[in-house]
Formats: sequence, C-alpha cells, structure tokens
Amino acid sequence: MRLLHTMLRVGDLDASIAFYTEVLGMQLLRRRDYPEGKFTLAFVGYGDEASNSVIELTHNWGVEKYDLGDGYGHIALEVEDVYKACEDIRARGGKITREPGPMMHGSSILAFVEDPDGYKIELLSPKRAD
Repeated sequence: MRLLHTMLRVGDLDASIAFYTEVLGMQLLRRRDYPEGKFTLAFVGYGDEASNSVIELTHNWGVEKYDLGDGYGHIALEVEDVYKACEDIRARGGKITREPGPMMHGSSILAFVEDPDGYKIELLSPKRAD
C-alpha cells in the first residue's frame, strides 16, 4: 500500500491551482470536468502520481466556500530552508500565518502558510526533531 493523494474541496479552482503551482511550486498533473456530476478534479504535486503522493483539488460547481470544521489539521511540506521558503512564498503573494521559527516546546523550525480556501500548510526543515 501507499498513500496516493489527499483531497481538498475548493471554492475557486483557478485560484487554488494558481496557489499550489505558482506560490508553492507544484505542477498541475491533470484536470478533468465531470459535467454530469457538476464537479471538476485537478491533481497537483511535486512529481508524477505513479511515484509521489499528490493533492486532489475538488471543485463542486456552484459552491464558493466551505466550512473547514475543526477536524482538519494541515498538510506538511519539507523545504530545504523554512526562512527562505517563507520569503519566496510571500514574494509570490502567499499568506504566511505563522512566521518561521522553532516549534513550541521543541526545536524543529517550522512555519505555516494558508491557501485561498484557508487550508493550512506547514513548512518543515529536513533537519527537524519531531
């Protein structure tokens, strides 16, 4: 078994694709409309789906916003330098919601960014102690 993808429901598919590709540097791997079901799926990631876990962005036509609830936590991305990644993300229009620095009660360097729908994405150093 292997982890294939994580699905997120998004209100503005084009804005979400732009965030994940232009701000976080992922690739749009595939996109398909399902007119009979009134939804569109787009898959983004850092590599092909045969070898990598990816994110499935699901847009239900006519739905512009979702209540994220309190069960969702975050997606984590490993970056070489958390401080530099935040500078780059901010320069590309991304929203940093927790500035880079040591985690509370620990030493791992982390930061959080937020996508257009409010989903949190954690940035972690490869030299973490979590």
